[in-house]
Amino acid sequence: MQYTFLFLSGGELVLIFLIFLLLFGSNKIPELAKGLGKGLREFKKATDDIKREINDTTGGIAREITESTNDIRKNITDMTGDITRDLNETAGDVTRDLNEAAKDITRNLNETAGDIDKNINEMNKPVNS
Repeated sequence: MQYTFLFLSGGELVLIFLIFLLLFGSNKIPELAKGLGKGLREFKKATDDIKREINDTTGGIAREITESTNDIRKNITDMTGDITRDLNETAGDVTRDLNEAAKDITRNLNETAGDIDKNINEMNKPVNS
């Protein structure tokens, strides 16, 4: 089943116009066109109002989402800043402790090396008979 009523030729359009003219008369056609124009204008106004309402509603949602996203970013930045500060402090403490431990180890090694040198020197001294 094929629909071809949308493809009207010029002759068919003239015939439809003549039937329309006979049914409504030449006086009623301008009134019908005026009413049709008002109807189309009201329809367009209603669709514009619906579009505006949708934009207003979704605009509020988009604004709320943007504000929430900015708050989340700020919170994350604050948290990571605190964590970074704590890590830097801890790293500084660990570095200071490691340096102190290294100094203690070096001091102990030097003392032990000195004791070993002293013991070796005493062992190498000739024994007096």
